[in-house]
Amino acid sequence: MRTASQQGGMEGLALRIEARRRPDGSIEYAMGFDEVRETDLRLSPEGIDVVLSPPSKDLVEEMVLDFVELEPGEHQFIFMNPNDPHYVPPKKGS
Repeated sequence: MRTASQQGGMEGLALRIEARRRPDGSIEYAMGFDEVRETDLRLSPEGIDVVLSPPSKDLVEEMVLDFVELEPGEHQFIFMNPNDPHYVPPKKGS
């Protein structure tokens, strides 16, 4: 994340994660670099500045954000969130 922010000219900005509940109950996510707002909740996991708007807080409680290789050479961020009714926990050893 630090490298991406430096290469993209986003130094000094926080990583914003937004979550919204869809009509079917699942959760939709958005993620990008943004300025911190006065009402934001601030976190610093692994030394990365992360911000959430207050409405997202309850939706991301206990969520894990990971960067994984889904196919050889294909890396993607994934949101593992037990608050999402469609969540399936990863199998041991995966």
